[in-house]
Amino acid sequence: MLVRTGLDAQEALVCTMVLVAAADGGITDREIGVMSGLVQTLPVFQNFSSEHLEFASDAAVALLEEDEGLAHAGTMIRAALEPRLRETAYALACEVVAADRVTSQAVLRMLELVQGELRLEPLVAAAIERGVRARHQTIDRAE
Repeated sequence: MLVRTGLDAQEALVCTMVLVAAADGGITDREIGVMSGLVQTLPVFQNFSSEHLEFASDAAVALLEEDEGLAHAGTMIRAALEPRLRETAYALACEVVAADRVTSQAVLRMLELVQGELRLEPLVAAAIERGVRARHQTIDRAE
């Protein structure tokens, strides 16, 4: 099996999203849709094609299948991202988690692991989480 030795910044962002999406045993269509939408609309993914998204997602899944794949992925993500983009990676991970509306303990543990691997300060992570939560609120109407 070919072992990846590095990621570029955009691949690292995709890998972070895949990590949290796959944490509960599989990636849902909703999560794939969110990841695709983020890649198509955010400036950080300028010049990143949907084909590259598919390649990067497949590479991330393959990375997770390695022995010690999760630790290897964390190291590669951190190495590929400068500190300001680590915050972006965490925000993207939170967006993917919010896509499912119901969050399992496995996903929450993965999000905590990602926060640690990215070496984000707890207040920064909490602010990002709060912003994503605010973006995903719904209006419940009694009709």
